Amino acid sequence: MSENHLVGPVPAAISGCASLEFLDLHSNALSGALPAALPRSLQLVDVSDNQLSGQLRSSVASMPELTKLYLAKNRLTGGIPPELGSCEKLQLLDLGDNAFSGGIPAELGALQSLEISLNLSCNRLSGEIPPQFAGLDKLGSLDLSHNGLSGSLDPLAALQNLVTLNISYNAFSGELPNTPFFQKLPLSDLAGNRHLVVSDGSDESSGRGALTTLKIAMSVLAVVSAAFLVAATYMLARARRGGRSSAPVDGHGTWEVTLYQKLDISMDDVLRGLTSANVIGTGSSGVVYRVDTPNGYTIAVKKMWSPDEASAGLAFRSEIAALGSIRHRNIVRLLGWAANGGSSTRLLFYSYLPNGNLSGLLHGGVVGGTKGAPTAEWGARYDVALGVAHAVAYLHHDCVPAILHGDIKSMNVLLGPAYEPYLADFGLARILSSGQSKLDDSSSKPQRIAGSYGYMAPEYASMQRISEKSDVYSFGVVLLEVLTGRHPLDPTLPGGAHLVQWVQAKRGSDDEILDARLRESAGEADAHEMRQVLAVAALCVSRRADDRPAMKDVVALLEEIRRPAAADDAKPPRPATTLPSAAAAPMLSTASANASSN
Repeated sequence: MSENHLVGPVPAAISGCASLEFLDLHSNALSGALPAALPRSLQLVDVSDNQLSGQLRSSVASMPELTKLYLAKNRLTGGIPPELGSCEKLQLLDLGDNAFSGGIPAELGALQSLEISLNLSCNRLSGEIPPQFAGLDKLGSLDLSHNGLSGSLDPLAALQNLVTLNISYNAFSGELPNTPFFQKLPLSDLAGNRHLVVSDGSDESSGRGALTTLKIAMSVLAVVSAAFLVAATYMLARARRGGRSSAPVDGHGTWEVTLYQKLDISMDDVLRGLTSANVIGTGSSGVVYRVDTPNGYTIAVKKMWSPDEASAGLAFRSEIAALGSIRHRNIVRLLGWAANGGSSTRLLFYSYLPNGNLSGLLHGGVVGGTKGAPTAEWGARYDVALGVAHAVAYLHHDCVPAILHGDIKSMNVLLGPAYEPYLADFGLARILSSGQSKLDDSSSKPQRIAGSYGYMAPEYASMQRISEKSDVYSFGVVLLEVLTGRHPLDPTLPGGAHLVQWVQAKRGSDDEILDARLRESAGEADAHEMRQVLAVAALCVSRRADDRPAMKDVVALLEEIRRPAAADDAKPPRPATTLPSAAAAPMLSTASANASSN
């Protein structure tokens, strides 16, 4: 229900929604205080960009499954509840642009799960950074700017996983931590701290004021950048000659770089581009940045994340193994990768695709900042769906051994200059051993392969074996999304139904199912195709994995639907195909529709 014109308070009755997992009300005009209690089942709460006021109650921490909390751009006052430190699964906390006052609770430093972002900017916070913040060693982004914070930055010196940090416009003092990360921080992220001193390595500099500090900082950063550029250039030169290289970047480890094609880019260029302003997407295994280099070259860089080191390494190796040796016109191309042993930072380099993703095409109207995207053209949607089908069929049937993608969804279908589709995000991909058609679950360890909310096959919820047919189900959901224009978890669907449930309930009324934008512009031939593709989608989302077609058969069915004109003229048109019966494509259970690990 985001981005509407909703007014009034958030109803207290929402606390009775015992199975609610997502609450997204951002960008409305809601006012008043948040309800005293929210459903304990919630995993994501986004009420940002409203007019909410009052204090944030400690009961906000009574959601044990909460992973992301967005409260930014409201009028919330009072202190930040220390009870938030008990949200053991919280990965992102955004309290920016409010009127919170008092100190930063030390309890936030105990959030070992806080790995994506912590935003406390533009409030009225005072006091020092708690020493416990030194324990946030997985945090990727920290914004404390525009407050009244003071004291030393020493608690942040050990945060080796930070990608972005903004401490501007506070009252911090003392020397800037002498680490490579702080030395590379732009001055704009340090500005407004009059008593903050950037050390040049000598004892005499420790007592200088802000005016001298800025001059020293520019000199130090220029020297450091030059040194990094020389080291990175040497490192990449070796990578071009031998395919792999290692070069020291800081005292905490070395960068190991592998390039699959020549790239005129340095690691210094890459690291400078990893800022919050350059984020273009997030996936099951990492955050993706657009990186523009000084020579005009643009690439997409994924920085891997995971709740633990073993999982991070597994996702990184999965993506390299899946993409390092395969080439397909509808699969995003991996250009290379880099790993830092000291900071455990892992980066993947991809070709940059300018038109966003399929989710943006269907639900955003404007993709990648380009107006006139073909949202209402059935031909364009069909071509995207067929391209994705070809990509998945290639993984299942042409790769030896076969590859399971594990997270097929519209956000993972990127769009090229002509809106051609590219399947992306292989962080959950698994390579099957020779002759194997399912993941082996004989061990006592739980299966890590998992997908995203709304796209996961029923076998995930029932802990059955995962196979290629699980990818087929996810593709079927994407196909329904293409046809209906609705997200799988569209909140406007009656009774909180999943898209598959809603389509099954509407079987026989195909015109009600199809996206109104398509119906308005479609002729009879297009409408006939859409109904046939709808029948293919229904087969793909069959509850039993054995009832789903193989992806090579899905491709054949889709290609048969759009035959050459000569073939169409030679044969009479086939009758419109309706959805299979409930026995052939039964509805999802609530558990299977909502199962997730994303």
